[in-house]
Amino acid sequence: MSMDFNIFMNDVVRQARQEISTAGYQELKTADEVEEALNQKGTTLVMINSVCGCAGGIARPAAAYSVHYDKRPDHLVTVFAGQDKEATEKARSYFTGYPPSSPSFALLKDGKICSMIERHQIEGYDPATVVAKLQQEFDKYCEEI
Repeated sequence: MSMDFNIFMNDVVRQARQEISTAGYQELKTADEVEEALNQKGTTLVMINSVCGCAGGIARPAAAYSVHYDKRPDHLVTVFAGQDKEATEKARSYFTGYPPSSPSFALLKDGKICSMIERHQIEGYDPATVVAKLQQEFDKYCEEI
């Protein structure tokens, strides 16, 4: 039995995009969309999505559940590393002091980086631990809703 790898990967990417969009995150696919979204007033959580196992098994579930909390970001956005390269590169230009990492989360306030949860803080942990890390950052930087 033969499987076309590109067809398989397109399905994986489609599913990964759908999961994060269903969780309420706005997909940013261009540098212009990123610039507009990340310069909004208030707090913005950026989920750097990817097709790796820790994105699907840990980061995307954590992204979905973390926002069911008293304090949460004003805006939820996502870029897809390895897929929307221009958008991802533009988003990473806002994360000064942090190397590229995917999956990861960046919390910005008024366009400035406040904190980052990098891949090494996601991979090997369960989703509940990552949710707790995100909510700890929400407590510091976000308003109660």
